[in-house]
Amino acid sequence: MKPTDTQNPEYYHKVVDCQYACPAHTPVPHYIRLIAAERYTEAYMVNWESNVFPGILGRTCDRPCEPACRRVRVEEEPVAICRLKRVAADNKGDVRQHMPQGPFPSNGKKIALIGGGPASLTVARDLAPLGYEIHLFDEQIAGGGMMRSQIPAFRLPEEVLNEEVNHILDMGIHTQFLTYVDSLKGVLEKKYDAVFVGTGAPRGKDLPKLPGRQEADAFIHIGIEWLASVAFEHTHKIGKKVIVLGGGNTAMDCCRTSRRLGGEQVKVVVRSPFSTMKASPWEKEDAMHEDVEIYDNHVPLSFEMADGKLAGMMFQKVKAVYDEKGKRQLLPTGEQDVFIEADEVLIAIGQENSFPWIERDLGLEFDDWEMPIVDKVTFQSTVPKVFFGGDAAFGPENVITAVAHGHQAAVSMHLFCEGKDVRQRPAPYTNLMSTKMGIHEWSYDSEVARDTRYAVPQAAKELTLVDRKKEVELGFDLPTGFKEAQRCLNCDVQTVFKEDRCIECDACMDICPTSCITFTTNENEMDLRQKLLVPAENLTQDILVSDTLKTGRVMVKDEDVCLHCGLCAERCPTSAWDMQKFFYSVTKASSL
Repeated sequence: MKPTDTQNPEYYHKVVDCQYACPAHTPVPHYIRLIAAERYTEAYMVNWESNVFPGILGRTCDRPCEPACRRVRVEEEPVAICRLKRVAADNKGDVRQHMPQGPFPSNGKKIALIGGGPASLTVARDLAPLGYEIHLFDEQIAGGGMMRSQIPAFRLPEEVLNEEVNHILDMGIHTQFLTYVDSLKGVLEKKYDAVFVGTGAPRGKDLPKLPGRQEADAFIHIGIEWLASVAFEHTHKIGKKVIVLGGGNTAMDCCRTSRRLGGEQVKVVVRSPFSTMKASPWEKEDAMHEDVEIYDNHVPLSFEMADGKLAGMMFQKVKAVYDEKGKRQLLPTGEQDVFIEADEVLIAIGQENSFPWIERDLGLEFDDWEMPIVDKVTFQSTVPKVFFGGDAAFGPENVITAVAHGHQAAVSMHLFCEGKDVRQRPAPYTNLMSTKMGIHEWSYDSEVARDTRYAVPQAAKELTLVDRKKEVELGFDLPTGFKEAQRCLNCDVQTVFKEDRCIECDACMDICPTSCITFTTNENEMDLRQKLLVPAENLTQDILVSDTLKTGRVMVKDEDVCLHCGLCAERCPTSAWDMQKFFYSVTKASSL
């Protein structure tokens, strides 16, 4: 097997699992070390540079980074990465002096942003300091998009949302709220240099053909529309018996909001098994903690009326059956159909994009699903000056993905406005720096100890269920946040091996606590993986293979189980091993 190209920054980036898993490439270990050093303002700004909304995402992120955290290789639970963002946000102090300060010198170019959600706000944040005149259009009363209309206040307090949205709008963004854009052609006629569409996926799916749907219409609500109605205080109550159809995070928000608006018996009913529901595990846990019942493997059959009112719904019980290719079918169990009483029903079975305001004679092409054809690298549509991002680009995702789209769309828009090729994108910034302070000392905390994840405290249920704006999670206090940050295994501090210094004493192999280092003869990859002290079974994780050493052997390290503890570098008598901090910053418009 050929040696791994350790000069390629992408190799090291893949080893920083949590940052690699984050769509916005947030430098997780870096800001966690800042929290452990009680440098909260710096930690917040590191977050703000990448994920733009530390306080918001510290409460609501879907946490794609946490399943990739190396802490799960020592014990079951990852570092509470999401909640540590909140620690930085809650204790940052006044950061306005650290934000880009306008007014910015004009470059003479104008940008239109349609939609005021996280993707559009990220574009504004990246382009305003470069001198662009930004015009933002949104039909809501304030910025935030789905973060304002669909995330309940008991998860995301309005003051947190307003603060982080205003960090961007205060850069001199020209806002036109309460303005529905009904024509893309009309926007293009205003001679903007580029247009960004970040309108989300604003249409909730319905069950129009289900028997009884039309007759029961007054008692049935589309989940995202109902949540928006609650958020903007048009809706203040709901029936005592509520069914929520769907198993995603929107369904969890609907059922928990229902409990706060008068729902006494709130039941979530989902077609799939409980274990495969789309809702995040912690969202399901919080819903059940608030006495929401979840019925899985139930397929809706009909809405049932009695005396002109909704009486409930009929469901068929099913079971999941998988074929040899892993494809799932939901097959009837043969049991009797189930009737569940309800005064009102919330339908939260998914969201769809809707572009009735985009004329079909502009040259902007759509696919068979009426989605715009958008380049997945540049976010450019078939109309060169029109770009898409967030849910509007490829369908419903989450806030952190929308932020990532916004960063990359801003890069493309800047290149486009400069008359350059939008596909010629500069490489991300990378750096390796030794952390050695002495023979056996490192500039980071390298101790590996078993330390279970700390629980995030919550306000009493008796208080939160009677006030829909009362935040449930209280966040870590500073001592607990410090201890949780100490659980980080610093996966950005890499083991760097120098073949010309190695005397093949095998000391590093002996000291390694996970037996991830092996000196052996080279083979093809699959055979080599099996020859290691502990076979490297995870084929998705690269193994590090050195150049041939003096004895003809190679050093092989399995990155899948390496804890980056530095014991190999401490034990090495010739400094063939070093622990070097890797920094990766994805290309942004400001770096062009």
